[in-house]
Amino acid sequence: MTHKIILDTDPGIDDAMAIFFAFQHPEIEVLGLTTVFGNVPVTMSARNALTLCEYAGQDIPVTQGVGMPWVGPESGYAHFVHGDDGFGNTFPEASERELDPRSSAQYIVDMARKYPGEITLVAIGPLGNLALALRLEPELPKLIKGVAIMGGAAFVPGNVTPVAEANIWNDAHAAAIVFAADWPVTMFGLDVTLKAPFAPSFLDTLETGNEKLGGFVKRASQFYIDFYSQNREERVCFFHDAYPLAWLVNPELFTITRGHARVGTGELDRGQTVVAPAGSTPSPLWTEAQMIDVATDVNHEKLEQLFIDTYAL
Repeated sequence: MTHKIILDTDPGIDDAMAIFFAFQHPEIEVLGLTTVFGNVPVTMSARNALTLCEYAGQDIPVTQGVGMPWVGPESGYAHFVHGDDGFGNTFPEASERELDPRSSAQYIVDMARKYPGEITLVAIGPLGNLALALRLEPELPKLIKGVAIMGGAAFVPGNVTPVAEANIWNDAHAAAIVFAADWPVTMFGLDVTLKAPFAPSFLDTLETGNEKLGGFVKRASQFYIDFYSQNREERVCFFHDAYPLAWLVNPELFTITRGHARVGTGELDRGQTVVAPAGSTPSPLWTEAQMIDVATDVNHEKLEQLFIDTYAL
């Protein structure tokens, strides 16, 4: 079975690992990359996505999308995690390819109309493009197979504030729109991505299996590892953004909890993803909220092997 996807992304180091995984896996067909602000400004995000496509030998559409949060000022970005270039200060030669002239939201709508019921939207950055696509085409949930999101923190603390994860916090109002839409949402947040730290030797193995793509990820990830290894005895790396793609091809690796979800947009709860497990409350404030699936655990050993095997294909 081949999964048609649109990968909504803000490259970003772990975005690069996810994008290469999607390109390599035989059961995933990447129709296009839609870019958004997040780890880096949207202009850099779009150029980085083009560079990754060229590096991987993929000739697919890349669009530039939302550059600001739905509400509020411009983001501060995460150069302290991803480097000044979004690739760990490795500064690969930038692609000179041209962007698709459509906005990311318009591209999502166009593809959904072309392949009704076939596309999974895999969103690994802030959710402004998906929210805007819903505004452009109110019937979009009927045209999309499903939405897989890297973001949120349902039952664990956040990483930007005590309650909020970065992708959702960066555009909380957009996330609230996306989570409230009537389409199947599966969330891969800090509940699961922080449960599976990867040792630096994992990157060596990726490079051994695929010198070009694995080598790119290894070089870019050194800066990222430095960030995540602060105040730890051992060096570690987290590959948050690859999780929804791994689930797409191997769902049995994940433990899923189903519940009613809401996204906070206030001053103190901005970006909080609150999930009430099914049957846990009779309150209509929750029972009337959309149901989503939340990944809460993963088979770490098998997940790691899936990444290694896919890179080596």
